[in-house]
Amino acid sequence: MEGDSGTFSGLGNGGGGGGCGGGQIDSKVVQTFQKSFVQVQNILDQNRLLINEINQNHESKMPHNLTRNVGLTRELNNNIRRVVDLYGDLSSSFAKSMDASSEGDSSGAAKSDGKTGLKRNRPA
Repeated sequence: MEGDSGTFSGLGNGGGGGGCGGGQIDSKVVQTFQKSFVQVQNILDQNRLLINEINQNHESKMPHNLTRNVGLTRELNNNIRRVVDLYGDLSSSFAKSMDASSEGDSSGAAKSDGKTGLKRNRPA
């Protein structure tokens, strides 16, 4: 995924709309997906650095470094939650865009109750 900014480039101009109700994916939707995937990749890159630092601190067995790992682990867990939330939002956005394209409406409007019904709830 790194450096792959053209992942959805064929979708915004009608190059990837086949099988989705015949409509093309709106370029705004594609931009939203790209933005979300960039956010996810940035968080995952940060997580890799956090994990490396946590491992180094653990191997050092120095009390200060082990104490620091508590905060680093919390940060890592928060980042993982953010990635899960971003993927959940992406899933909902994708479902909305597919619903809209199958109805001949590319506005991405939600159901009348405003929910897609696809996002699962997880305990806090």
